[in-house]
Parts: sequence; C-alpha cells; structure tokens
Amino acid sequence: MKKVAVLMGGCSSERKVSLSSGNNVLEALKTAGYDVFPLDISHDLKPFIYALEKEKPDVVFNALHGQYGEDGCVQGILDLMGIPYTHSGRMASALAMNKVMAKKIFRMAGLPLAKERIVSKQQILNNDILPRPFILKPICNGSSVGVFIFEAKETEKPFENVQYPYSDDEQILAEEYIPGRELTVAVMDGKPLGVLEIIPTKDFYNYKAKYSEGGSRHVIPADLPANDYAEAMRIAAEAHKLLGCRGISRADIRYDDTQPNTPPRFALLEVNTQPGMTSLSLVPEIARYAGYSYQDIVVWMVENARCGD
Repeated sequence: MKKVAVLMGGCSSERKVSLSSGNNVLEALKTAGYDVFPLDISHDLKPFIYALEKEKPDVVFNALHGQYGEDGCVQGILDLMGIPYTHSGRMASALAMNKVMAKKIFRMAGLPLAKERIVSKQQILNNDILPRPFILKPICNGSSVGVFIFEAKETEKPFENVQYPYSDDEQILAEEYIPGRELTVAVMDGKPLGVLEIIPTKDFYNYKAKYSEGGSRHVIPADLPANDYAEAMRIAAEAHKLLGCRGISRADIRYDDTQPNTPPRFALLEVNTQPGMTSLSLVPEIARYAGYSYQDIVVWMVENARCGD
C-alpha cells in the first residue's frame, strides 16, 4: 500500500480552492485503499520538510493551486528530496503559470491566440492599453483572480474612482476580448478527453462563477461542428505537449462563432497544469464523460507520479 501525502492549502490567493480540492482527493484515495495524510505548506518550509522526512510518503499528490504550488517552486523542492509527485514538473509548471512565456511558445508553434500587450500601472490608468473591448489579468495567477473585462461601450478610464487592484510595480497582461463561447478541454497523459462549454449565468466565468453552486452551466460534449470539436481537442493536446506537461492539464479556449459568413475563430487562453478537483471542477466532469470516475483519475495520477521534468 502506497503512502500518499496530499499537499493542499498553501499560501496563494487560491488557498481556499486548494483545500477543497485536497479534501476531495484525500477522501477518494482513502476509499481506494491508500495510506493518506494531509500536508499544508507556508513560507516557513521547515515544518513542511520535517513532515516529509518524518512520514516518508511514497508519493505527494499536489493539490495546490496558484503561486508557489503550481509554478514550479514546490516541484523543485520535491525534486531535490527525490519524492515522486503528481502533475507536471518544474519547467512545464513554471511556463504554464506565466501566461506571457506560455503564449510565446504557443505562438511559435502556430497555435491561435488573442492579441496581447504587457502594460504597467501608469499605462492602465492613462488608458494606454488596447482597443476596446479588452481584458486585464495578472501574468501569473489562476482561477480568474484579478481578471477584468472592459467593454467597448465603456468610456471611463480603467479603475477610475476605484482602488487600483494590482500592486503598483506589477506588469499586467492585456488581451483583446474575444466574443463567443468559453471552451475547456481536459488532457490526460497527452490525450484530450473531451470539450466542455462553460455558460456563466451572468457576466463572465470569474472566480465566483467557478466555485459557487449555480454560477455557471456546463455542456459536455460541447455542441460544436465535428471539425471544430476536433480542432479544440487538437489545440489542447498540442499545448500540453509544447509546455512539456504530464499527468492531467486543462486548456481554456475562446470560440468565436458570432460573425456571419465567417469561419469560427479559436483563441487558446492558457493551460492549467493543476486543474481544480473540487465538486464543481471541470476536469472531473470531463473525465466522467470520458468514462473515468473521480477515484479513477486520482488513482491514475498517484500511480503515474514521478520526479523531474
């Protein structure tokens, strides 16, 4: 029987989601017969390393989300300690978390993308960004934290008369807003499992819509022409491969079919190397469609865990 440490919580803005993912994973692995225990991490690494040395797990199931857990940092520690872990290695994790670096790789490979620009606080406050409509988002973050849409009809400067939401010295990614539909594709062991369409009940697919009951409606399989469905699957699988991901990843894609007499446009937004595993998360839902139970996928991840890139 393998001993598994379920790494969850952490010190990013996505801590709450990570705890929810981790508790679900913990229960599924217990039911599957593994010897499991939860493990948190903070900026003080001594208790974390002590717990690993004391408990000597065979595998770490990495259920962290966001900074330090999903960006290659904790992966580097586990590599140094020689403990196999789930999901992607150091390099793929770091590349996927940095949207600008990931887009450079995708662009060189010819994958379809939204136009973007990196902007400073001064440029944002001066409205020197992109033609509207556009989106502002942190370069390194997930769960739609810090994402804002500025519509074409708006005339105010961004964040006029409200508190600026980012740190003053942080560079921000501005992207053209692509109308149409929100698609997401789960990729497992390099193979796409299915395309799901996310239909938010209001506004856009933000943090609240992701993690609140009734915040969005999901359609699996997405109602797309067969060729377009296959193209979404291809884009996701290629992005997974280009970044060097392993285990399970999830690619988010915009699909613009709003222009009459014009072929639909795809735009790959990002790849998530450690997708959520909460009761409302997308990967378990897509996996069920493909014939895998929640327990099936967490067991598969544990059995395929390893160190290195």
